[in-house]
Amino acid sequence: MIELIFIVCLAGAPGDCEKRSLLYTDITPTACVMRAQPELANWINTHPRWKVARWACQSVRPGEHEI
Repeated sequence: MIELIFIVCLAGAPGDCEKRSLLYTDITPTACVMRAQPELANWINTHPRWKVARWACQSVRPGEHEI
């Protein structure tokens, strides 16, 4: 499983940021990097108050959770 992790900040309050992610079960890490910009642009189109501050793709092992 591959996770596209991104940090978004409110356009009107750049210090107000949140971590978001999208999970993929059928792509490689390289494909995630190639798909990231269109996916993030689509996300921004549906969430116009937010701006993407940074993003990354990473592998996720089944059962692995952030503490």
